[in-house]
Amino acid sequence: MGHTLQDRTALVTGGTSGIGLAVVRRFVEEGAHVVVTGRRQAQLDEVAAEFGDAVTVVRADASETADVATLFQAVADRGTGLDAVHVNAGGGEFKPLADVSAEDIDTAFATNVRGAALTVRGALPLLNDGAAIVVTGSTSASGTETSLGLYGASKAAVTTMTRTWAAELAPRGIRINTVTPGPTETPGLKGLSPDAPDALLEQIAAGMPIGRLLRPEEVAAAVLFLVSDESSGMTGSELVVDGGSTIA
Repeated sequence: MGHTLQDRTALVTGGTSGIGLAVVRRFVEEGAHVVVTGRRQAQLDEVAAEFGDAVTVVRADASETADVATLFQAVADRGTGLDAVHVNAGGGEFKPLADVSAEDIDTAFATNVRGAALTVRGALPLLNDGAAIVVTGSTSASGTETSLGLYGASKAAVTTMTRTWAAELAPRGIRINTVTPGPTETPGLKGLSPDAPDALLEQIAAGMPIGRLLRPEEVAAAVLFLVSDESSGMTGSELVVDGGSTIA
C-alpha cells in the first residue's frame, strides 16, 4: 500500500466498474477516502462491501442536476473538501449515422458532456488548495472509428472543455487534465456488442500494437499520476494511454 493520497479525499464518478472501479481501488490503496458514485444501487453496495469505511457511496446520475446536488451535499457533509476528482461517468454505443436519432444525440451529450460539466462545476466550492481533477476522454475523439461518431464527438467536447477549465482554475492552483484511454477490457466495451462480446474484444485486440486490450489498472495508474504531486507541472494536458492504438 502506498501513501500518495494519504489522508486526502477523492471523488470518482462512475466508479462501480471498469476503469472507475480500478481507480477507486488504487486511490484507496494510496490512502484516500473515496466518494464513489454510480447509477445502480446494487453495484454501489458491492463497492461499499469491498472497501468498507474507506469509501462513501452515493447513487447519482451525473447528468441529473438533482443527483449532482445530492452528491456534493454528501461531500460537504464530510467536511474535508476534495483533493482529487476523477470525472469518469459516461458511455456510448455503436450507432452509424443513418440510424442516429435526435434522442441519441441528446443522450450522448447529456451522458458525457452535460455530466462532466455539472460534476466539475459542482465540485468547485469544495476543491481544496492544490486539488487535481482528471476527466476521462477517449481515443474515439479522433473521429476515425466508424459508428462511434456521437460518442467520439461528445468526448472531443469534453477534452476541449477541460483545456478551457484549466485556464479558469489555474489562479486557484487547481489542475485539470484529461486521461485518454484506448480500447480497455471493461463491461462498457463488452456492452457495445451484447450478442457477441468476446468476438468484439478479440477483433479489437488483434488490431492493437501491444497485441491485447488495455487493463483498467493501467489507466488507473495514469489517473493516479495526474492527481498526484508528481504531475504538478501539468494542467490542460491530455495523457494518452492507448496501447499504441492511435498509431496503428
